[in-house]
Amino acid sequence: MTTATARVVDLALRAPYYREKLRDWALHPSWDTLPFTTKDDLRAAYPFGLLATSREGIASYHESSGTSGEPTPTFFTEPDWDDIASRFARNAVALCPTDTVLIKTPYSMVTTAHQMHRAARMKGALVIPADNRCSNMPYSKVIRLLKDLSVTVVWCMPFEALIWAAAAAAHGLDPRTDFPALRAFVVAGEPVGPAKKQRIQEIWGARVFEDYGSTETGSLAGDCESGNLHAWTDRLLYEVVDPDTQQVSLEGVGLLAITPLFREAQPLLRYLVGDRVEIRSNACACGSEFPVIRVLGREESGVRLGEAVVFPSRIEEAVFQLPRSHEVVFWRARVTPEPMGLEVEIECPEQHQAEASSALASRLRDELRLPARVRGVMPGTIFPSKFFTETYRLLKPRYVFAAGEDWDKASPY
Repeated sequence: MTTATARVVDLALRAPYYREKLRDWALHPSWDTLPFTTKDDLRAAYPFGLLATSREGIASYHESSGTSGEPTPTFFTEPDWDDIASRFARNAVALCPTDTVLIKTPYSMVTTAHQMHRAARMKGALVIPADNRCSNMPYSKVIRLLKDLSVTVVWCMPFEALIWAAAAAAHGLDPRTDFPALRAFVVAGEPVGPAKKQRIQEIWGARVFEDYGSTETGSLAGDCESGNLHAWTDRLLYEVVDPDTQQVSLEGVGLLAITPLFREAQPLLRYLVGDRVEIRSNACACGSEFPVIRVLGREESGVRLGEAVVFPSRIEEAVFQLPRSHEVVFWRARVTPEPMGLEVEIECPEQHQAEASSALASRLRDELRLPARVRGVMPGTIFPSKFFTETYRLLKPRYVFAAGEDWDKASPY
């Protein structure tokens, strides 16, 4: 083991869960035989089993947004947060004091909004904590904030940028011309291929920069000016695990395992993030010495189709390779057993449905070897148009009502 990894192991052994898990390993320690840490380990250690520092030193507690229903505890100290924010701030979006940053990712339990908030304030930018998955932030309100407050940078999921474009159009606004201050989207939360990134940039006339990370680790990689994700190998150890042979390498294609090198509150040893990635040390035009990482998709997001596994990111890239003139943004797909294949629906105006459906079916068949039946549907079928314009009015609790008021119809808190 290197000095850095030996330090991380020593720190991890302060946590009760790791002390028990590594009891036998500690008799003959080596990095290659060190077991991986999984999300199941985090769940089994809930709430304090992986804590390696005193509770007085903890700055915040978080849980992943996963769908298992079981909490995955994550703790950070203030120095941990300094490390995360400084990594995040390396992104080529280059936040500065003149920026107004709209944060449209969840603040609740996960770390995504908090790391942008901290990084933006560290750079002196004004922050709008818009949140996500929140009934107080309908799309109509997002459009108002973007325009009225002259937002320059947005932090969101890539999909949201496309939804907001439709919402802007529903309000009679042109995304390219009616938001002149907007210079960039920083996106995360789902893979964004070159075609999807290009489509967002075309629609909004703003750059798209990607950040890659997780609640358990914070930022793991950020886009450079050349549009490549660079892995922060000076702060974290990256390993690529072959899912079939369990062979481990520092480059190649496989499952990503991460070991943060400067984590205090909750050290993680060879943590399997759950994503399929490709890591290469190819030279980048930006001159960075950090390797390039490409996120291929979350392992559990794949759907089996016969002997193959279909990943949403591959279908989506094919969708956004369709000409922009076809106006295809929203789509969905499902596996059909008889005949075995994919059923795909794409939203677009009626005059484009036949051509767009035929082109996408050919691309899926010829390039991805996926037997697919593609059908065009009218706009509003997959993503109801009402969501673009409706508003919500939330009231504080009321206990006393005036004469003539129907208290049964009072808005709930």
